Amino acid sequence: MGREIAHKSKRIVVSGYYGFDNSGDEAVLQSILFALKEQGEAAGISIEPVVLSANPQRTREMYGVEACHRMKVPDLFRAIKSSDGLISGGGSLLQDATSSRTIPYYLLVLKLAQWMRKPTFIYSQGIGPVNNPRFFSWIRSTFKKCAMITVRDQESADLIGRMGVPASAVSVVPDPVMGLPLRGEAASGKAGAADASGETGRVPVVGVSVRFWNADRSELGALAEALRAVMDSRRIEVRLLPFHLPSDEEASAYVVERLSPAGEGGDVRIVRGVTHPQDMLAEVSACDVLVGMRLHSLIYAASQFVPMVGVSYDPKIDQFLARLGMKAAASTQSFDAAGVAAEIGRLLDDRCEWADGKKAAIDRLKKEAQLPAQQIMQFYR
Repeated sequence: MGREIAHKSKRIVVSGYYGFDNSGDEAVLQSILFALKEQGEAAGISIEPVVLSANPQRTREMYGVEACHRMKVPDLFRAIKSSDGLISGGGSLLQDATSSRTIPYYLLVLKLAQWMRKPTFIYSQGIGPVNNPRFFSWIRSTFKKCAMITVRDQESADLIGRMGVPASAVSVVPDPVMGLPLRGEAASGKAGAADASGETGRVPVVGVSVRFWNADRSELGALAEALRAVMDSRRIEVRLLPFHLPSDEEASAYVVERLSPAGEGGDVRIVRGVTHPQDMLAEVSACDVLVGMRLHSLIYAASQFVPMVGVSYDPKIDQFLARLGMKAAASTQSFDAAGVAAEIGRLLDDRCEWADGKKAAIDRLKKEAQLPAQQIMQFYR
């Protein structure tokens, strides 16, 4: 039996928001690929991923996997037909806040695989918001035919429960990016708490991940005010980390303009052109504190034991922070610059204590991030 299992090979299509230069979603893809490889090896199954991407050539080059265009129907059809199954996720795929076409697209991909009698797996998705009730029956009918349903928070599980998906069919797991390793580390390895910086003379680094949200940019103005207050009270380097190119670079530049009359340089700079998720993970790991609007900037920070200050624009931010026993320090609708500045200062002073206090919860999330890949391997065994 062992010899038989060792020779198994499975071709799995991976559907998600890939190939759009969004570091968070690329990190989701990289994390899924690592987890499938690691858990496949443990189960004696060789996994051959085929990624549906908006930029197949770039995806092939970045990850060394087969890829095809997500919107070219003949390519999509051939990829699924030749596969042994399809993964949908992770990320916030099934939501209609950004577009009314998003949910129909991802459900259509799932339905196509199910029509071809391929097993389908929902991989650590964040579901919602779903404002149009007509989508409820579409999601319910599609999910009921899936071999596995895993979501990244209880709120997602509750939402699909209200749609009629049985709770017994759903598992709540962490975002897959909690399992993303730095280069050279094993995917399921436990990174130790980040070095809390005993280097004498080293200027502490405050990483900042921002995006445009409010039409009047009031949240970015308030954040710049908070960062300026910290800079006036102590020496720090502010390092802006754009996660979604090019829009986050523009949002970062907006903050820089209000933070430093001279623009970039000295103690304020934008880290530009980082597209590979592990390169961005390394940037985050080099920070002493991370101030984040992007969900995956906070997940990166947690995975590297970097204290974080969350700025919420969406419930998914609050849901992730709650898993670490935390709350957002501000939101795009209510931003107390003085309070955020005080929180940044507190975390700079108490970084070791923060990391020690969160270590058990973070280690648990990193381990549980492997569960969907383990379940898929159990299905094929």
